[in-house]
Order: sequence, then C-alpha cells, then structure tokens
Amino acid sequence: MPSDKPKLRSTAWFGGAGKNAFMHRSWMKNEGHPPDVFDGRPVIGICNTWSELTPCNAHLRGLAEHVKRGVYEAGGLPLEFPVMSLGESNMRPTAMLFRNLASMDVEESIRSNPIDGVILLVGCDKTTPALLMGAASCDLPTIAVSGGPMLNGNFRGQPVGSGTHVWKFYEDVKAGRMSVSDFLAAEQGQSRSAGSCMTMGTASTMASMVEAMGIGMPDNASIPAVDSRRLILAQEAGRRIVALVRDDVRMSHILSRQAFENAIRVNGAIGGSTNAVIHLIAIAGRLGIDLSLDDWDRLGRNIPTVVDLMPSGRFLMEDFYYAGGLRAVMRVLDEAGLLHREAVGVSGESLSAVVRDAPNYNGEVIRSLSDPLTPQGGIAVLRGNLAPSGAVIKPSAATPALMQHTGRAIVFETIEHYYARIDDPKLDIDETCVMVLKNCGPRGYPGMAEVGNMPLPAKLLRRGITDMVRISDARMSGTAYGTVVLHTAPEAAAGGPLSLVEDGDRIELDVADRRLHLHISEDELAARRRTWVQPVDSTVTGYQKLFVDHVLQADQGCDFDFLTGKREAGIPRHSH
Repeated sequence: MPSDKPKLRSTAWFGGAGKNAFMHRSWMKNEGHPPDVFDGRPVIGICNTWSELTPCNAHLRGLAEHVKRGVYEAGGLPLEFPVMSLGESNMRPTAMLFRNLASMDVEESIRSNPIDGVILLVGCDKTTPALLMGAASCDLPTIAVSGGPMLNGNFRGQPVGSGTHVWKFYEDVKAGRMSVSDFLAAEQGQSRSAGSCMTMGTASTMASMVEAMGIGMPDNASIPAVDSRRLILAQEAGRRIVALVRDDVRMSHILSRQAFENAIRVNGAIGGSTNAVIHLIAIAGRLGIDLSLDDWDRLGRNIPTVVDLMPSGRFLMEDFYYAGGLRAVMRVLDEAGLLHREAVGVSGESLSAVVRDAPNYNGEVIRSLSDPLTPQGGIAVLRGNLAPSGAVIKPSAATPALMQHTGRAIVFETIEHYYARIDDPKLDIDETCVMVLKNCGPRGYPGMAEVGNMPLPAKLLRRGITDMVRISDARMSGTAYGTVVLHTAPEAAAGGPLSLVEDGDRIELDVADRRLHLHISEDELAARRRTWVQPVDSTVTGYQKLFVDHVLQADQGCDFDFLTGKREAGIPRHSH
C-alpha cells in the first residue's frame, strides 16, 4: 500500500488566501462550519442514493449520519451529496437502463467537487454497480457501504423470500393453487422492514461482491438493515475512509484483478445473481482490467454452492448473517486454496487475516465443500451458433434434468408478444419445448429488462409443470429461478442469431459442454439473415437514444463505449 502522504485534493478549493479560496470557504461557512475544518482536514464525500421512490434505500439517510460520526471522529469533514437513485421495484422500463446514467452522475459529482475520498451508500441492486463504476472512473480512496437486507419475510408462519416468492405465488395463482386474496395478503409479509431483498438476489449478491473484493468493510454483505450492527459498520467505515485518504489508498489499489477473481469464486459459492457478471465486467472496464465471460466460466466452473439460500436453496439473508455471513463462506474457500489470500481490502488487512477465525454457527445454511448445495455453482457461460459471444445460466437455480435438453422453439418476438400469446389455449406448447424471447437486450428493450424468466403457460402450470428451458437476450432478477439462459449475445436487436430463430426450430442446451446450438443449416441461417430487418423504435429519444447508440453488449458489461478505460479525478478548472 502507498505510504507517502498525499496533498489533499480539496486544498485546490479551500487552501490559501486567494479569491477563489475565499469564495469556496465563505459559501461553505453558511452551513455553520467553523474555520478550522478547512485547514487541511480530509473532505469525505458521502454519495447517497437515498430516495423514497427506492424502497430498498429509503433508510440510507440514517445510515449517512453514522458515517458522518466516524468521519468526524477520525478528523475528517463529511459532506453528503445526492445522486440518482435506481430502484428496480418502481422504475420503468428497467433500472438497468439508467445504471450508466447514474454512474455518470457519480463520476462528475466527485470530479467537480472538493472531495478527497468517498463513501458510497448503496442498496438496491443497480445502485451498487452504478456508484462503483462512477467512483472507479475517479479513482479516489473509496469505501462502499451497503444498506443491508430486510428481515426475513413471513406469511402465515412460513418463510417468504422477496422476489423469489413473487414468482412462485404468481405461478400458484395461474395454476389455481392460490387465491388472489391470499396472493395480495402476502405483500406485507414479504416486505416487513427497511432494506433490500433478503434472498440472494442481485442486491445481496452485489453487497457480497463489495465485501469479497475488499471495497467494503467485513460483514458488509449480510447484516440486516435494521440491525444496530449495520450502523456500527457505517461508523467504522467513516473512520476508515479518513485513514485511506491520508495513506493515499485509492480504489485501484483495492480493486485489483485478484480482487475480481476472488469475487467470481465467491459468487459461485453463494449462488449469486447472473447480474453480477455484467456488473463486475463493467466495473473492471472502468479500471482498465480486462475481465471476460471466459474468466467467469474458468474461475467459477468448479466452485460448489455452499450457501443454502433462496432462490437456489431454503434460507434467507437474516439466517445467513446469524450463521456467520460471508466471512464464513470465504474461510471455506480460503482453506481450500481457492482465493487470493494476500489481497488487501479497505480494512487494511489481508483476506486471509479477515477470514482466518470466521465461525460457522449453522452448517445447514453454510455448508461444507464436501456436502454442497450444488456441486458446480458458478455461472456457466454457454457458446454456440445461437450465442457466438456467449450466454449465461445459473446452474444452482436450474432443474438438473433440463441441463441437457433439446426441444422445439416457441418464439416470442417481444415481451408484448409473449404476454399476448403465452396463455392462448391454441398455443402448441408442452414441457419439452424451449421458450425463446427476442428483443429484450441492451438495445432492444432498451435497457435489458429482467424478463428472461418468462412465467410458464397456465395450462402447463395446472398440470404441475414447474420449469422449462427458456432462452433470451434479457436479464432476470437475481431473486428468480429456473433453467433460464440469459444475456445471449449478440442480442436480437443487434442482429445476433437469436433474431433468426423461428417457431419449430430445434435448440440444444448442454450446460456440461457449455453448448447452445440452433439445429438449422448455415445456408438456412444465411437466407434468414438476408431477409432480417433491424427493428426501429421511433419512441426512443433523448437519453434512451444515447443509450441505444453507445451501449456495449452483455458480454462486455453493457457500459457505454465512451466510458470504459482508466481515468482519474484530476482538478477541474477554476470557475471564477
């Protein structure tokens, strides 16, 4: 780690006796700051995604106050600022459409202001990658503090997992196994405290990635949002960020290639969300690290899933915390020689030191490598003539019997076409078919919505069918489950082979061999390509037009082509 004491970036605003310094200090003093806070004290920006429109983040105002306590205790000056808040629960068409926009908000807010180090307050799933991407482009000392998961859901004495049970209950209603009144009664039981999804969805997965990469404090992943220990973690992060600034430990010193490789393996062990693939590739791209789908497949291929959490397993995040949390999981991997143990995180300790004595209080929730939930739990990367640039599937959430399957394609050209067609009694579909959804990728939706886990037809649900092979260029919620192939690249709207699939085509899925193959001839594919017409949506204007014109494909992280590559915050020009 660097040891030379850096010159504080904020002195370019507040230092000296010139006109600019006078104005900067004077305007700040209208908030009641005493003169000595501008005499070389590190300025810590608290980047807050609090919003009442983002339920998962609605408690972050209180968390910010505890960060401030820690910053003050360590001799820093905390200054809170808002950035765009992304909540998948309310935002339409999808929060993913705005991840890159929020990252730009974060980057320029940090770059343009007198900030020496930054605390990122994150929660709902897109806020974590958006803030990490924006901060990475500035490369200041940084700590991410997650808001934490909700308490376990409960409905009539049974555990309910946020997101996961939405899909289950909805299918039960379609199948006639659950009444609409019971379905509606379950709403409050699912969401009974502040915090993000308490399943191992994308929010909890990304909070785990923050901890695994070392850019968050130990135990960041699992402390419930309403547990007082979450507040203590925030205060300790506030203290620690001041030390990182004084020692000039920047984000790029923490987020090394080793850190990303650790995170990929941890993702397999926890049964983490497929969305982490896109987000980690995008974050790495901002730091100039070449992280690819092949890295995900290579590093995660033989990692067993040892955490028995929904949607892959039985338990929830509150149980996970009481069992020992992510440190207990990382200890299992570290003792097996599967992690880069010398990687140092923001706590200042090596990974091996952080996890060395981590206890496991519940062997059912956090299992051993010899008795895993799933023998191979990493994200599987599929390739073939249907996905030349790759597609992904989450084996721990899939049906084993469907992991090698060939079936007749039932094609939906858009998500609207799916809704119009799926429950048509005349639709010729059975459980051996392969459901194919097009034009829901980065450009096609636009924004790549979480619609890949298409609910099954009601007539099959009523027969007790619970899973089918589904393929799309979309994403799915990390809380979802099933034999669902996602992120097919290139996407249909970009002219990928997915755009050429027709009803009745035979599609082969072979997860063990990492194969996704469309059984039609090259000549037939070429003939279809000659008649393919790229869809044009005249309603895509403004920011959406910028998105469609510049977004990269899923295998490249869906960042904007003009935002990748390593940059630094620098010192902006004077404004006066």
